[in-house]
Amino acid sequence: MTAIRATNLSKRYGATVAVADLSFDVGPGQVTGFLGPNGAGKSTTMRMILGLDHPSGGTALVDGRPYGDWKHPLRKIGALLDAKAVHGGRNARNHLLAIAQSNGIPAARVEEVLELVGLASVARRRIGGFSLGMSQRLGIAAALLGDPEILLFDEPVNGLDPEGILWIRTLMRKLAAEGRTVFVSSHLMSEMAQTADHLVVIGKGTMIADTSVEEFIGRSSQAYVRVRSPRLAEVAELVKVGELHPDHLRVTGVTPLEIGTITARAGLPLEELTLVQPSLEAAYMELTKDSLEFSS
Repeated sequence: MTAIRATNLSKRYGATVAVADLSFDVGPGQVTGFLGPNGAGKSTTMRMILGLDHPSGGTALVDGRPYGDWKHPLRKIGALLDAKAVHGGRNARNHLLAIAQSNGIPAARVEEVLELVGLASVARRRIGGFSLGMSQRLGIAAALLGDPEILLFDEPVNGLDPEGILWIRTLMRKLAAEGRTVFVSSHLMSEMAQTADHLVVIGKGTMIADTSVEEFIGRSSQAYVRVRSPRLAEVAELVKVGELHPDHLRVTGVTPLEIGTITARAGLPLEELTLVQPSLEAAYMELTKDSLEFSS
């Protein structure tokens, strides 16, 4: 079953190609991370899924239909794109109530989502005075208002404190466990490593990877042992397999125990013997290094 389907999706702004022939599916029951450097086309793709931008080519469907074809779209897909794109003069409750009324959602649901996102105590405060973290929670409340099957979040942890980040991570995992579809973009690889089951990674508007987190990490990097020693050249000669750097030796295919045993027998001192496990961040940096719009 496919909840979101992009087929040969493209978007041009004059001579600039924001998205180029992008195809992917997002399914229910898991959190799908949408990754890519700044300018990769993530927000543009999400806007096309929601019918806010018209594709230059291809299609973006929500449960088999364009977003605009759903009579009550918030009951099908809830989204957070820009937490600050709200009327600052309204209070939180009235903001959500107006959205609810436009989609035939009972007013009682407003109170439920305010409680769920932790804003019940400030429901009558004007949104213009909200911090970024509070605005993010309000945006998530709006996305949840229609109790939708599909959730789409663009950088949902921006402005959240550690407690808030843990809360949204737990919420997304819970929503996926209920069988809903969760599609989330983020630049925080540490969060995606703990939250996502599947990844769609793009760069310069084109597909880089569409795979599980484990496969993504495995295809781009592998575990290695970092060795430091005042007699590093001798250790490298003894171990025979490894990549010698000025201050350390990087060894693959040999365990720390085996290296420690070999060097101990030879009387070679070690300053460090560390097993470095592959990470999502390292894999992401490696696979997207040629797709950076800006680099330093």
